[in-house]
Amino acid sequence: MKKITLGAALVLLAACALLAAAAKGVAGGGQNTNSGKSETGTSANANANASRGSAKMSADTKFAAGAAVGGMEEVELGRLAAQKGASDEVRQFGQRMVDDHSKANQDLTAVASAKGLALPAALDAKHQGEVQKLSALSGDKFDQEYVGMMVKDHKKDVAEFQKESTDGADADIKAFAARTLPVIQEHLQMIQRIHDKMMLRKSGNLKTTANANAGADMNSNAGGNTNSNRGKSKGNKNSNSNTGSNSNSNM
Repeated sequence: MKKITLGAALVLLAACALLAAAAKGVAGGGQNTNSGKSETGTSANANANASRGSAKMSADTKFAAGAAVGGMEEVELGRLAAQKGASDEVRQFGQRMVDDHSKANQDLTAVASAKGLALPAALDAKHQGEVQKLSALSGDKFDQEYVGMMVKDHKKDVAEFQKESTDGADADIKAFAARTLPVIQEHLQMIQRIHDKMMLRKSGNLKTTANANAGADMNSNAGGNTNSNRGKSKGNKNSNSNTGSNSNSNM
């Protein structure tokens, strides 16, 4: 009975040892699992941060590419306006676009080259189509289409350059936007004045105002001439009266 009892005790101790080892292994496995999850979470956070940074830089690149294409189109349309514009104002504005946007394009190209950034070298299909559309127009129709397009484009450009000049992540592209923004804002003011004047002329209000001013000048001049003549007539009457009186007195 003692041998049997001792044997049973040894078996029981062995079973307990096995259970303890198994429990320790489970605990260790749990720690490894948690550790793996922690490392995975850290990696995910790092990737998310990198993606946000990449997206931010992509926004700068996208702005630069858009500015390059827009600048090339402004030069092409400006050449058309300088040649085909029906009014002096449109022709002068077109030449201003050629001069200013050529300089801005050179500035942007220099910035991109220093960063190893490739910019579009030609207009895409959409912008090329707009150039061809205006090329087929002439006279007042050309002026109306060109001025309307310039107002719309420059409002969009001002908003985009303002955003990049304040929110840009790339310091060089951001600086380009900041120094070019005042030029584009001036362009918008210029073309808006031309547009407003064109609308007044089209409605007839500008012509009416000119006629009213001319009429006022004519009335003013007529009034002045009438008063002057009246004064002269009165003076002549006085002269005749005095002459007559002197003649009678001598007789």
